[in-house]
Amino acid sequence: MARSGIPADGYRVYLLWPLRPRRCAMKTQYYTSSSLDGFLATEDDSLDWLFPLGDINDTSYPAFFEGVGAIAMGSATYEWILRNAQEVSDQTGSAWPYAQPTWVFTRRTLPVLPGAKVSFASGDVTSVHDQMREAAAGRNIWVMGGGDLAGQFHDAGLLDEIIVQVGSVTLGKGKPLFPRRVLSPGFALVSVNQVGTGFAELTYRVSRNDR
Repeated sequence: MARSGIPADGYRVYLLWPLRPRRCAMKTQYYTSSSLDGFLATEDDSLDWLFPLGDINDTSYPAFFEGVGAIAMGSATYEWILRNAQEVSDQTGSAWPYAQPTWVFTRRTLPVLPGAKVSFASGDVTSVHDQMREAAAGRNIWVMGGGDLAGQFHDAGLLDEIIVQVGSVTLGKGKPLFPRRVLSPGFALVSVNQVGTGFAELTYRVSRNDR
């Protein structure tokens, strides 16, 4: 994707998109990008493989983000923002670019950036999900990642949809997209969209039978 971004669990350009009002049926969605062989990032959290593959504005991301009312974020992504606060501020005007309330899942004590609507959580995601639904006020919940956090929402029967931009590269090893064994009936493929020659955008509905 365009080289405007890098958190370990998603495009850095995700940080740059403004929040706009939009009402829709509430879903809990895992939206991310992955290599063809199922990795979010390299072992050292690099996304350099991702940037040359296409333009994020050609994907569903702009429309998706308009519907986000709350965010679930893994500690790796949050710590990337902490480490790169000045760079994020230079690009967005704020070291914390999200207007949405965000829950960071970690067992460690981490600092809070000024102006950030951040809550820290650990343990079972179910009770936190109830808080997120209330805060989202009818909008969607974005499980930003990583893969294990998305897996925890799936394990608890809370994940409604997976949207993944599958890049036309392989990494061999790295941070896995979804480290869970989900067999028959599996997920229901809802749509496939080609984004140039660099990406296939796949949308899956998480069947109630899988929960």
